[in-house]
Amino acid sequence: MAKKRKPTNVWLKRSLVIAGCLAAGALVYFSYRVFGPNTKAFGDSKYFYVRTGSTYDDVLDGLEDQGIIRNRNSFNWVAKELDYPSRVKAGRYKIAHGMSNFDIAKMLRSGKQTPVVLVINKLRTKQDLIKKVSNNLEADSNALRALLSDQVYLRQFSLDSNTAMCAIVPNTYEFYWNTNAETVFKKLEKEREEFWTSERREKAKALNLTPVQVTVLASIVEEESNKLDEKPIISSVYLNRFRKGMRLQADPTVKFALQDFGLKRIREGHTQFDSPYNTYRYEGLPPGPICTPSKKTLDAVLNTPETDYLYFCARSDFSGYHAFAATYAEHLVNARKYQAELNKRGY
Repeated sequence: MAKKRKPTNVWLKRSLVIAGCLAAGALVYFSYRVFGPNTKAFGDSKYFYVRTGSTYDDVLDGLEDQGIIRNRNSFNWVAKELDYPSRVKAGRYKIAHGMSNFDIAKMLRSGKQTPVVLVINKLRTKQDLIKKVSNNLEADSNALRALLSDQVYLRQFSLDSNTAMCAIVPNTYEFYWNTNAETVFKKLEKEREEFWTSERREKAKALNLTPVQVTVLASIVEEESNKLDEKPIISSVYLNRFRKGMRLQADPTVKFALQDFGLKRIREGHTQFDSPYNTYRYEGLPPGPICTPSKKTLDAVLNTPETDYLYFCARSDFSGYHAFAATYAEHLVNARKYQAELNKRGY
């Protein structure tokens, strides 16, 4: 007796079920491959840097070498599907833990990077600025160093190689990580231009000073005191000496000349060091700023009061304030008190 054959539609149903399961499995796998997490174990986020001129292979190697992605092949497949290899953009990208291949590739392709917040406080030398910028941005340190010494380039900003640091106004800045040296400088210079309003320029003119001279003087005042309320008075001392043709004899300029900012006590030997920045040896303002003064200090100088003071020294109570004098005899009394206290404390 012949066996009964199962109806064709049963086999068809089974085939469809199997095909459906395979398709569903493939869809799940595909979805996971594209949209599932593909980051390694790190904190909430990690920054990935793509240098200018990087190729797609450089990016792929970097993602793997820097511990960003778990599976190189799955990312490579998704990146190629999104046409990322031909659209690599330099920058600093914030990779959140748990991001998918799709999210990472899409962000890198778009060039949507996270800006670098650069806080510039008091800097003393060009090298301080170069280090600050090159440690936080891609900008080439040699390019920035050359720019800060380029007399022709700086002339357009009414600056020179000595006064280049006058362009730096302490503030909080935002830069894209791949910003080059010239763009960095121009942004800093723009902040300076915005600071020097017509009102401030008029105040400088009333003091018979240029904005650059105000900045140089403010750099000395910045180094002399942390007490904002006495900075205008300190400024008056130096302005009075400057107008009389006296040497400023500012201790901070000696430290700058020696490049020894840790000196606690300026002695006669220090004051003999030959440098145009040493205001014990040379009359007038130094050729450039000895630090980047704050906006508050710049305004303190612009609001210098009329006084007859020509001398000042630190108070013997070490309060951080200063004792001011109009005559040398008065100054000697104040200075001896302070020096006696220095000796007592072993400085």
